[in-house]
Amino acid sequence: MNRTVTIAAAAAVAVCIAWFGLRLETSDDATVPAADRGVPVPAGEASAPSAADRVPIPAAASWPKVRIPAHLPQFTLRGLNGAPSSIGQFKGRSLIINFWATWCAPCRREIPLLQSIQSAWQPQRFSVVGIAVDRRASVLRFAHRFKINYPLMSGEQDALNVATAFGVATPAFPFTVFSDRRGRIVTLYLGELHRPQIELILAVVKQLNADRIGLPAARREVEAGLTQLNAGAATG
Repeated sequence: MNRTVTIAAAAAVAVCIAWFGLRLETSDDATVPAADRGVPVPAGEASAPSAADRVPIPAAASWPKVRIPAHLPQFTLRGLNGAPSSIGQFKGRSLIINFWATWCAPCRREIPLLQSIQSAWQPQRFSVVGIAVDRRASVLRFAHRFKINYPLMSGEQDALNVATAFGVATPAFPFTVFSDRRGRIVTLYLGELHRPQIELILAVVKQLNADRIGLPAARREVEAGLTQLNAGAATG
């Protein structure tokens, strides 16, 4: 039987950045924790939110349930060179798949952290993959300017469709999916990542890859660890 998890929610809206909640459901009895803040994006929109998009954020209980797949969905988007790029090329590697956009301030703040993670963890067969829900020309300029060192894919409606395939039908950016070397989804983190959270998750995935822990236990450990980190941040 599936268990439903409520993601932490808040209500403050400033310009186009909002805190909000979703209800998540996995397809294999596992808890998928998440937290933090993001930018709500209506389906089909891949440009910066306009003034008309700045609406009050509903309470977490009113957001629909979405189903997180047990395994990475297979998809192809355009790489920076414009050629089709398949997620299948990373088979056998643990992935940190980050959904972002050039106009999203929390997304931009994450990039130095993701670059450092790519450098430190790539030798251990981990890869960061950025999926920009944005125009390719904008992504190309941004990637060159900031010398992003991990693979990037981009798209507009097609990238939103990929977000939906991960169960996030009403996407908010950034959000990040973590998978193990077998392509199983360990957790989906909604909002801006910080080093304590990402290092916690990657340490658990490393244990999972080495068969020192099972998948359900790994998900529980991530959830408990993130809950503890969030509680510490709230009281700090």
